Parts: sequence; structure tokens; C-alpha cells
Amino acid sequence: MVNRDNLLAWIDALTQVYADNKQYLTQLDSNIGDADHGINMDRGFQAVKADLAKTNPPDISSVLKTVAMALIRTVGGASGPLYGTFFMRASTACVNKNELGPADVVALFEAGLEGIIQRGKAELNDKTMVDAQKPALEAMKQALADNNDLQTILQKGVAAAEEGMKNTIPLQARKGRASYLGERSIGHQDPGATSSYLMLKAAADLWA
Repeated sequence: MVNRDNLLAWIDALTQVYADNKQYLTQLDSNIGDADHGINMDRGFQAVKADLAKTNPPDISSVLKTVAMALIRTVGGASGPLYGTFFMRASTACVNKNELGPADVVALFEAGLEGIIQRGKAELNDKTMVDAQKPALEAMKQALADNNDLQTILQKGVAAAEEGMKNTIPLQARKGRASYLGERSIGHQDPGATSSYLMLKAAADLWA
């Protein structure tokens, strides 16, 4: 089961993960975007950390909502609204829950992805964060249906997210800033898919 403290530990881990990978994500983004994805994710989660410390939200849903508001307020480009939407939708999936079982965790990621798709209008193979998150969700839902434990569900999700992330390399971008490059976007790994993989991996590493 994942409780509020486990959730806060995940957000804290994400703050560190995006700080550690700031240069890497920015380098990926410099190939096909505005060269600011790592910088934006790091800045956003530093703001998240400050807001959580200041407001001390009392439950799982309000923690996720605080994360969403901080990201929307502080992160530029597409990633702020998209990740903000992910966490806002995730918060609605967790209303009145003090603990999240395996089905609740899968529902959290499903609600978040649905928000991203509605907001960004991206589909699979558009070379976006959806290319990591959608295969991950499908793998997690299958693992849940097979009555696996949370550790196995998340591990299968991470493996699928990593494969989806790598599968963005040969794709031509059809959404976002990268789509302006046309065929020149081919051969580069998508930074949003990469940050999505890192997000899921941090949850799997912690909640195992």
C-alpha cells in the first residue's frame, strides 16, 4: 500500500532525479526542442518541494494537487501544463483515499495519462511523453489483471516505458516544438518520454 508519506517520498525523489538529470534532459531537448526541458523540470520540482514544505497538504489527493499547481505556475513550454495536468488528474483519482493499493496506483497513472492526452492531443508514435506512458500503463493494467503485486506491476510498467522511450528515436515528431523539424527530428530520443520514464522508475524504485 502507498500512503501519504510514500507519495511525498516519491515527489522528493523526483526532485532529486530531475536535478541529477537536468543536463541530460536539456541535451536531449537541444536536439529537437528549445533546450530547456531539463532546466524546466528541475525548476518545477524545486518549486514543488518548496510548496509542499510550506503548505504541508494533509492527504494524498491534496499532495498531488499541490504538485500540479506548482508545475503549472513555474514550468514553461509544454511540459508544465502537461505534467501539471497529469498530477491534477491523478489527484482526482485519489480523492478520499488514505492508502493506495495496486489498483489505485494504476488508476492514478491512468488518470494522469488521460489528462495528458486530452491536453496535448498526442497519440502513440507522435514522439512525445505518451510514447513512454501509454505502453507503461498497458503493461501495468495487464500485470494488475494477472494479480501481480505492486512491485511487479511497477517493474513491468518501467520496462515498457523504457522500451517506449527508446522507440521514440526513429520516429518523426508529429507534435510540439520537435514537429517543426520534420525529418530532422528522426534519430533523437524524445525528452518528454525520457522524463516520463524517469518519473515511473522513481516510483518503482521507492514503492518496491
